[in-house]
Amino acid sequence: MIELEKKVFGNIKTKVIIGAEPPAHPDTKNIFEKELDILLEELKLQTRRNLEKLLEQQKIAEKHINRRPGAMALAQNKIQLFNEYNKKYVQLIKEKLESVEV
Repeated sequence: MIELEKKVFGNIKTKVIIGAEPPAHPDTKNIFEKELDILLEELKLQTRRNLEKLLEQQKIAEKHINRRPGAMALAQNKIQLFNEYNKKYVQLIKEKLESVEV
């Protein structure tokens, strides 16, 4: 069973991604854009340890969202949006980790 209330991208919960509402375009895409902006602003303030934790959390969130997308009647376009924005965020976390002193 999938946890619908689990936050998987900032404050975006699983139910937003796999549910019928809101529609993928433009609503969910706009939600992801705004959340990514917030997350990127917060990255500026993170320590190396926190960045490592964030990276691990996003990897777990990715597995959570993608573990059964074909087996369920889910909004595939919204899952693709999640994957797209999560990939951007993970890449930015990795870049920030490389630039932070040990």
